[in-house]
Amino acid sequence: MKKYLASLFLIITFVLFAVFQRKSTGSSNAAPDLASTDTTPTSSSPTTSDTTNQQPLASGSSPTPNNSTGNSNNSAVTTPQTNTGKYKNGSYTGSSADAYYGNVQVKAIIKNGKISDVQFLDHPSDRSRSMMINNQAMPILRSEAIQAQSANVDAVSGASMTSGAFIQSLQSALDKAAN
Repeated sequence: MKKYLASLFLIITFVLFAVFQRKSTGSSNAAPDLASTDTTPTSSSPTTSDTTNQQPLASGSSPTPNNSTGNSNNSAVTTPQTNTGKYKNGSYTGSSADAYYGNVQVKAIIKNGKISDVQFLDHPSDRSRSMMINNQAMPILRSEAIQAQSANVDAVSGASMTSGAFIQSLQSALDKAAN
């Protein structure tokens, strides 16, 4: 009889916890299917840190070369594009990183020495739950990486394995692109 009562108590406690958890996270902007397992894909914006990498280059500004061609008054003279950021221009594929339910691999596209795009080459997509989580997490991770101009991004809540694998793969690509 004691075992029966103890089991009943545990079941009731678990049910009440699950209901409370669903209601408390369901009142925010969480998706209803994700609330009970704490996989709500949200992300906090990057807090203060290095803001020097987040400021865009002013349009038309580039370092002035020290060579003189005699046309100092001609502003239409084109000069070769110089690298103004901390990365070499090009596309760099990161290593494949394990995200438990599959691998994540990204390609970083560098223009003018800065991250201009991050493309997912591989991500967990064989389960409907993985597809749902990744479809919400991947755009957040991509935009944070472009904004931060590094792999130092916040993990997306509910997609911690994908976030960790994204960071690892992107860092691998950026290591190849480093000046």
